[in-house]
Amino acid sequence: MLPSLFAPFLASPSRSAVLTDFDGTLAPIVDDPAAAVPLPGVVEVLGRLAGRFGVAGVVSGRPVAYLVDRLGPALSLSGVYGLERWRDGERQRVEEVEQWRPVLAAAVTLARTELGAVVEDKGLSLTLHFRTCPQRGAELRTWAVAQAAQHGLGLHEARASIELHPPVDIDKGTEVEALARGMEAACFLGDDLGDLAAFVALDRLASTGVHTVRVAVGSEEAPVELMERADWVVDGPVGVLALLEALASEAAG
Repeated sequence: MLPSLFAPFLASPSRSAVLTDFDGTLAPIVDDPAAAVPLPGVVEVLGRLAGRFGVAGVVSGRPVAYLVDRLGPALSLSGVYGLERWRDGERQRVEEVEQWRPVLAAAVTLARTELGAVVEDKGLSLTLHFRTCPQRGAELRTWAVAQAAQHGLGLHEARASIELHPPVDIDKGTEVEALARGMEAACFLGDDLGDLAAFVALDRLASTGVHTVRVAVGSEEAPVELMERADWVVDGPVGVLALLEALASEAAG
């Protein structure tokens, strides 16, 4: 049974946007980022949502090719926090970020030489992971801060990772606003600090009359700020799946 917060979504599914994060939300957090996969049932329910709601989409730090591979091509996908986009079954170029590819490529090469296996190359961003080596967190953060200052790159921190990306005004919040444009209701489900921007975007949409719901995905690592800002809290990816299944089923009448 859905909470009453979602009644407007059921009243007007075609004018509603259901948006979610990937890691820690649709997929359990794992030590090896490349091994992350959505929970069984997630792909199927997202497909049902895409057929019943105005927008069904995922906004993630993952490259868009990764998302298409694991979730299929039917959704609206924003990868690398919106630096890459997949819309209507096609990849869209985000022109203002392309000039930064050589800068990020050089940073990846340097990082692999100086830091080793903690480096993940996302093409338009570089992520340093310290989940399996928490003792290196301060070292990696210092390195990333210095590189950001030297090359004019943006810096993004998350649970057990830190990321360098192009210094453009694009994040999960701008993507949520773009995907929910023209909708009467919009929700976002997320579990990490980067999802706060999506919650703030929902606040902006709410000020224009859109009905919004901010859903935090609870866990032992969930940021306090995210939990405090949420309208509803679910328990991990299993709770996310249950909520999405209820939305898909009840929207079907």
